[in-house]
Amino acid sequence: MRRLLPLSLVLACADPAPAVDESRSGGDTTVFDATGNAFALSARNMGFDRRQRFSIGNSFFNKNWVTAPASTTSRDGLGPTFNARSCSTCHFKDGRGRPPADGEAFQSMLLRLGDAGLYGDQLQPQAIDDVPGEGTPRVAYSERPGVFADGEPYSLRVPTYTIDAPAFGPLPHGFTISPRVAPAMIGMGLLAAIPEADILAAADPDDRDGDGISGRPNLVLDVASGETVLGRLGWKANQPSVRQQVAGAFLGDMGITSSLFPDQNCPEDQPECVAAIAGGKPEVSDHILDDVVLYSATLAVPARRDMDDPAVARGKQIFTTVGCADCHTPMHVTGPDLEIPEVADQTIFPYTDLLLHDMGDDLADDRPDFAADGDEWRTPPLWGLGLIETVNGHTDLLHDGRARGPLEAVLWHGGEATAAKDAVLDLPRSDRDALVAFLESL
Repeated sequence: MRRLLPLSLVLACADPAPAVDESRSGGDTTVFDATGNAFALSARNMGFDRRQRFSIGNSFFNKNWVTAPASTTSRDGLGPTFNARSCSTCHFKDGRGRPPADGEAFQSMLLRLGDAGLYGDQLQPQAIDDVPGEGTPRVAYSERPGVFADGEPYSLRVPTYTIDAPAFGPLPHGFTISPRVAPAMIGMGLLAAIPEADILAAADPDDRDGDGISGRPNLVLDVASGETVLGRLGWKANQPSVRQQVAGAFLGDMGITSSLFPDQNCPEDQPECVAAIAGGKPEVSDHILDDVVLYSATLAVPARRDMDDPAVARGKQIFTTVGCADCHTPMHVTGPDLEIPEVADQTIFPYTDLLLHDMGDDLADDRPDFAADGDEWRTPPLWGLGLIETVNGHTDLLHDGRARGPLEAVLWHGGEATAAKDAVLDLPRSDRDALVAFLESL
């Protein structure tokens, strides 16, 4: 798919300009930190007064919510059913979740459901007193062996999901499971500030240029306006804004109502859930929600590293040559943003087009999400990828964490990305290592 330059870049190219510094992945928001706190810092162009609000949002993001009624009225209203007690349970250090190890409970991963009847659209394993949790999610793995063109073997981890002890009887025949790990929080406000026209200009839903890549926008409901708008956040680009993403997570993951989602997350046929005491209407005030949204929108993007390493430079060239950059678009320029000025007018390097792509049957969840079908996923941004192990202690990638590192993630690609994957399979070991070195520099 031929990539069109954003209009802002076309205009900028009318006059000579200095080379863009790609080490500044998040533009002026970029933080030069490669420690375990690399994902947890505020945008570097944020003033003191705004950082005070950032800190308040950070507090509500990290502390546990409690069952109502409670003396801490600003933090009560957990549940009745839920996946986590705090935002940071899933986004530890504002980073990336992972699937559970053998014998572990699901902690930073959840199961979205389709056609599940009274279980709703997301499995809630936990619940407050006197309310039953909906069931216990499980994952087991098998191995799928393969071999590169040069004869080196590899193995892919294949997950199988089940739900033990469903509280309201067997789930309906034909219901679907879509596992989701919590993505890193960095750069959300920047992604939300990319002009809609630039995203749509890169779409090619009918593959008119015949290159086999047909990125599509997801068109989703803006709850506040009731209008259908461009989705850009979430694994399937099913959220249009940071505010709706945050409010949706409050309700879906913790059972906390807001002015955007004022009704408890209780299917009608779960009487104990329906009868439970609420923590106010809504349970999170607009003032607190605003601070958590500001926090979520202004978490800084870490700078790229090792850009002078010859292997990294070679890996970047390979990344482009094999076709990865056709979907993982390196650069964008954000537009104006009156509410979050820190993210406005920034040249950024997220490596995503924010469009939906058919990733093939192996990664399909068979669960539609607005305009996204069961085979389609949003191109995930790659910034910060090389720091996940430092921050979160693992290298589990893709929407369900099945890939145990960048190379396995590439090998799971199918559908529109089949040609790129096949090209990587044909690379010699030295080029594969260089590709990984580049990805780990992001």
